[in-house]
Amino acid sequence: MTAGAAFRLTAMLAVFFLTITAVPPVVLAQTTAALKTCVPDIKSQCGGAEGELRRNCINSRFKEFSLPCQLALVKLAAIKKTCKADVKKNCPGVVPGGGRVEACIKDHFADMSAACKETISQAAGKS
Repeated sequence: MTAGAAFRLTAMLAVFFLTITAVPPVVLAQTTAALKTCVPDIKSQCGGAEGELRRNCINSRFKEFSLPCQLALVKLAAIKKTCKADVKKNCPGVVPGGGRVEACIKDHFADMSAACKETISQAAGKS
């Protein structure tokens, strides 16, 4: 896999993360800021695209996004990747959306792996 393809895959995973998973309250403010940071980029690069079309657009035009947006998406992708097993283990059956996964992670944050906690801490700029 080329570096460009790997970078695009990371971007796509970040968007996937933004749509189906969540982070604990430690970084909720950062997640909200990331979304706000990326709104102008997504609007200007992808217009009104929704769902899969939006994900494809973000993937294909990631390089045109502002650096703050790119960084936010990469941080969120790192959390998704590192914490995926923890969410699966500690929040089985929780349907994403409506803040349900966030609430579950908050309730079970002590049970999350050290790697997950560290990644969240780094993304929040607390380590």
